[in-house]
Amino acid sequence: MISDRRLRLVAIVLALIGLGVASYLTYVHYEDIRPVCGLGGDCVKVQTSEWSKLAGIPVAVLGLVGYAVILVSLLIPGEEALIAGALTALIGFGFSAYLTYREVFTIDAICQWCVASAIIMTLLAIITTTRLLLSPGDERGAIPYVG
Repeated sequence: MISDRRLRLVAIVLALIGLGVASYLTYVHYEDIRPVCGLGGDCVKVQTSEWSKLAGIPVAVLGLVGYAVILVSLLIPGEEALIAGALTALIGFGFSAYLTYREVFTIDAICQWCVASAIIMTLLAIITTTRLLLSPGDERGAIPYVG
């Protein structure tokens, strides 16, 4: 059986990688430069599409905030942190799925960075939800913290 400690460690590593991806895409957006894109993708087309912003905020910035919230939640003990991390990751997963749909069926282009972020967020949603569902809270609702 996989321990909570191991799941937490894997989630921390994934959140840090996600922060790196989102930071890079945020940098590319604000510096108005072309992202490095290989594998036959068209990152520029995706990054400049109408779906690259939500209410005027670049989705890369939303990803940056989401990964930061997940990372902080993984560093704080307690049920509230578990819930916050899982909820943020599940929302991120849903939003990533929507954006991937837009890439494939509307924009007709794939951004490798966006795909990487979607995969990372999917894994984080699975891990954080698993941690939440397996947490053994006591009668006060407190979750033992395994450091």
